[in-house]
Amino acid sequence: MPEQIPDVEGPDFLDDASDSPERPRPLTGYPRDLGERDVELDERPAARQPIPSVLRTLRVTLGAPETQQRVLIDRAPQGGRRAAVLALFDTRPPAPRLLFVEKSAHLRRHAGQIAFPGGSWAEGDEGPVGTAQREAGEEAAVRPDSFRVLGVLPTAHVSASGFDVATVVAWWHTPHPVEVNDPGEIAALHQIEVRRLVDPANRATVRYPGGRRGPAFLIDDLFIWGLTAHLVDALIDLAGWTVPWDHDRIRPVPLRFGRDHDPAR
Repeated sequence: MPEQIPDVEGPDFLDDASDSPERPRPLTGYPRDLGERDVELDERPAARQPIPSVLRTLRVTLGAPETQQRVLIDRAPQGGRRAAVLALFDTRPPAPRLLFVEKSAHLRRHAGQIAFPGGSWAEGDEGPVGTAQREAGEEAAVRPDSFRVLGVLPTAHVSASGFDVATVVAWWHTPHPVEVNDPGEIAALHQIEVRRLVDPANRATVRYPGGRRGPAFLIDDLFIWGLTAHLVDALIDLAGWTVPWDHDRIRPVPLRFGRDHDPAR
């Protein structure tokens, strides 16, 4: 049976206008449509419907020249092995969500890490989109006809594994039940509300050996760091959802999510 993935709910104060002293004040400038959806109904097939309003800015900025500079900070491609991941947005109510996989704790590399579905290029893949489609199907049973590609982020290098990774950004216009297809590689699937990733209370910084820093996200008992956190941070910026947060809030990578902790990941 398809796995029932728990939805990670957004904190109440993001939708509450109360100024009660027991609750944090609403975030100034918080993007309200992260908790809403388009109300108009469209009878056309889902794949031909307009992109939801919450994703339209992101779709435009994915093709902007400054996007390359934003994504490639310290991660310019090195001509390494090709790989691709899928950043898949589900825009159904109550709020937009992203699909993540949790890697198996027994893997030689990336053990326990939270990541986007994806993997290395294989013969027959039609570019990064083909790789992302195939890998998302193999890892999480995502059907390739259930989403529409909005764009592809510039390829980023991961020196720990030697891969140059392209990120395919897509709208999941026809969401369907998904499941762990390969328990040897994937331990679990997680759908996380975007507004929880945006929330400053869930953001932190990882300090790597050598002094370099990178973003991290703390969602309940999950810890997102490394390339995936770098990509999520970039997507939030490109979509115009960023809310000021404390970059000096340093958190170590828990052993569960970083058994092969490496400063270049």
